[in-house]
Amino acid sequence: MTTSRKIKVFVLLVGFAVSFWLNKSEKNKQNKVEHTLSKSKKLQNFNYLPTSTTGVIIHHENYQLSYNENHEQAEWVAYSLRGEDVVKINHKRPFFIRDPKVKSKSADWRNYKRSGYDRGHLCPAGDRRFSKKAHDETFYTSNISPQKHKFNAGIWNKLEQKTRYWAKKYDQLYVVTGGILNNNLKTIGKENVSIPKEFYKIILDYSEPEIKAIAFLMPHEESTEPLYEFVTSIDEIEKKTGIDFFPSLPNDLENRLEKSTQYKNWSFR
Repeated sequence: MTTSRKIKVFVLLVGFAVSFWLNKSEKNKQNKVEHTLSKSKKLQNFNYLPTSTTGVIIHHENYQLSYNENHEQAEWVAYSLRGEDVVKINHKRPFFIRDPKVKSKSADWRNYKRSGYDRGHLCPAGDRRFSKKAHDETFYTSNISPQKHKFNAGIWNKLEQKTRYWAKKYDQLYVVTGGILNNNLKTIGKENVSIPKEFYKIILDYSEPEIKAIAFLMPHEESTEPLYEFVTSIDEIEKKTGIDFFPSLPNDLENRLEKSTQYKNWSFR
């Protein structure tokens, strides 16, 4: 074979190789886009709301809640938290106001005045800094519960910060938070706002490759214990609240996630 012919064959082989690599790269890129779109559609269509024991579900633009008039607070607040939602924009804190969507009227903020308890957010303002409107929505009194200051500013705040860390790490989470509302709780204010003895937070990562959930149940007290000491099963919180969390999950997946107390597949740093 002459040198010129060898050169032509070499050029053809290189051309085929480049063409094959470009086609494969484009196909991989397209598959990745389709997977992302499929995942996005799956997440958008997923109904992550728990059941309501009161039948009073309020839909705000940036979170939902089930209001319990007897306790003058939400039995749960639920919302999606994406990594891109976690920003460091600081908005001016508005005044707490009654929730305009609660027909029975949520508790007035004055019930907390000189009570010795913080107005503890259930959906934290820090999770909704991505817009002024989203941030200010968290200051409806339907979204707060009486919390001891050292609990609110301590272990509870630590859990809220960890939740934002996980949102950035795992891309998108579904979060459900509330106090354990039962009979014979102490109250504050003229409207008898109940003071929960325990608070819970349930977090679901509903995305591939590993769908997982973690639940925390915390005594309403100051604590220096590590967060994993408060990990419990979703089943345990369901027993205490009478709420069915994530009922829209496939039954086998729901059963597996809700009985688990595994936390090693979550990143604790």
